[in-house]
Amino acid sequence: MSGFDDRLKGFEAKYAHDSELQFKVNARRDRILGMWAAGKLGITGEAALDYAAAVVLSDLEKPGDDDVIAKVLHDFKKSGVAIDEAGIRAELERCQHQAKEQVAAESH
Repeated sequence: MSGFDDRLKGFEAKYAHDSELQFKVNARRDRILGMWAAGKLGITGEAALDYAAAVVLSDLEKPGDDDVIAKVLHDFKKSGVAIDEAGIRAELERCQHQAKEQVAAESH
């Protein structure tokens, strides 16, 4: 195998690893956000875990974070929680950092 082929395989492996890691971070981020939102909605116990899972699943609807934000914002408005889209985006950013730290700690 040529040096070029070796480098190509290396790049492909790195891309696959990075993509998998980003998927794990995003899923963890969405679960953390879902648990935060559940708390704001007064949802506890097993129902909170179910709600967090629904938030994770909402991220699979379309690329980007808008589907997650729309779900939480809709649920907040429906329940009278006074947190707007900017507040949810700020929390999502905080959850992103927390998720990166957790996934990094688990992979070592």
